[in-house]
Amino acid sequence: MVKFLRSDTSRHLRLGKNRRKLQKWRLPRGTHNKIRKKRFSYPVAPSIGYGTPSKDSGKVLGLTPVLVHNLNELKGLKKDEAAILARIGAKKKLDLIKYASEMNIKILNLGGKK
Repeated sequence: MVKFLRSDTSRHLRLGKNRRKLQKWRLPRGTHNKIRKKRFSYPVAPSIGYGTPSKDSGKVLGLTPVLVHNLNELKGLKKDEAAILARIGAKKKLDLIKYASEMNIKILNLGGKK
């Protein structure tokens, strides 16, 4: 995977020199900007060729996410699918988490402690 960098990230601390958190992509708009002109040996700009293959688009960790409202929907999941729990109450959510852990089903949006 290519990391797209803003121009001058290697020059200024405020733009991300030695500070990975600040390295963000911004579209180059200057008239003489070398990244906008796609000059050799400058950082690359995002373009169509860097896209995710269509067979992998929409997947999370290699699994297709499926919205689950109740236990029957969770039981109907296939092997290459992961669950995303809908807006449900705490009691039903605990049942779903318990069943998913028994059946080794991955739940993608479990926040906090399990």
